[in-house]
Amino acid sequence: MNPFSFQSRLALAAGMCLLPLCLAIASPGAHGPNGEHLDGPAAVSAGSGLPRIEAHSEQFEIVGRLDASSLVLYVSRYETNEAVLGAQLDVELGNLKARTAFEAEPGSYRLSDKKLVDALHRAGNHSLVFTLTAGADSDLLDGTLAVAAHDENDHAEGSGSGMRRGAAIVAGVVVLVMGAVLLRRRRHNFGAAR
Repeated sequence: MNPFSFQSRLALAAGMCLLPLCLAIASPGAHGPNGEHLDGPAAVSAGSGLPRIEAHSEQFEIVGRLDASSLVLYVSRYETNEAVLGAQLDVELGNLKARTAFEAEPGSYRLSDKKLVDALHRAGNHSLVFTLTAGADSDLLDGTLAVAAHDENDHAEGSGSGMRRGAAIVAGVVVLVMGAVLLRRRRHNFGAAR
């Protein structure tokens, strides 16, 4: 007599089939929330969902991202892509103006002025003017930072993703436990029948 009933085999097969699916849903994987590949640091940064800005002139290029408390900017020479370090960089939005602080370790410029950063977090298109002085060279650059209304809720969306991941893990564990209980019950019944 076979110790495994049809229901036990079915539960075990279902558990084995669902486990990879549950693990795939629960694991972060190599793709971002929008399906983009996350193969390296540049791709991770590009998929972060933070508002971004780009501006360039014949001499310089500025790229940056708005995070929760600041605007982080990177400056390079437009033709050579050589980083411009230790320059003076001012940012204007309407009648608000502030100077950035150069951070040598990442080679970035951080705008932390609370009024200006708070204004940038409002939904809409923000036209920024950058005044850059690097040694004997100086330039004015302009760019637009687009902030969507849902960007303020990115953290809430991320927690929903975490809840789905947690639910998938719980579902996988429940399926495995149910299969183990049914298997144990069948083994116990088979042993008692002898």
